[in-house]
Amino acid sequence: MTTPDHPSPASPPPAPAARDRIYRSPLGMTGGVLLLLLVCWLGFDALFKGHGRTPWLALAGLILIVPLIIAFTLRPAVFANEERLRVRNPFRVITVPWGEVASLRSGYSNEVLTRSGAKYQLWAIPVSLRARKKAARRQQRAAADAARGARPGGRGGGLGGFGTGGLGGFGGFGAHGAETGPARAETDKVMDDLRDILERHGEAGGPARGEVTVRWAYEVAAPAVAGAVLLAILLAVG
Repeated sequence: MTTPDHPSPASPPPAPAARDRIYRSPLGMTGGVLLLLLVCWLGFDALFKGHGRTPWLALAGLILIVPLIIAFTLRPAVFANEERLRVRNPFRVITVPWGEVASLRSGYSNEVLTRSGAKYQLWAIPVSLRARKKAARRQQRAAADAARGARPGGRGGGLGGFGTGGLGGFGGFGAHGAETGPARAETDKVMDDLRDILERHGEAGGPARGEVTVRWAYEVAAPAVAGAVLLAILLAVG
């Protein structure tokens, strides 16, 4: 029994929600903004300066195209915290607790595979084969520089350090690569980060367990469908 002289201890504050790590494609977002500016400039020019059916066609085109540009460039994102992986793709949002993630696979696209056998592509983390080739070439150059520097009587120990260790750090690149691990493409580094989270929380109980949920993005699909229907009617009417 508590008294005013002996108040009950305050209940502990609720645990803060796990903060998300957010992964997006900078190139996709930049391209989306530029494409939106171009489409809106052309569309509004036709909308306000066009004659006859042109303004209506421009309006229908804007209603159709703008949501699609947003869906495929600005919308995709991957949110990860200690409890779950949330994948926001152009037309769907997939929430996968870490306990339901079977693996994260990288091939010609990055994908998450669930224990039930479902597969979902990570649109926000596109695979760049060119970036992979560049990373492989950097790794080969770093290994070659390190091998030349390790040779007995090689240039690495002479000329006051202007061999593999001098000249603005050309040789230091190989040393830095050896310290920080092999060179990797940026999207492959992101997948490594996600795999690390999966390794730490994939077998955990509690919030990391649950059901996979898929929600369709009607807020994107509905305007695009409305624009397509309006455009089809205008073209059919002639």
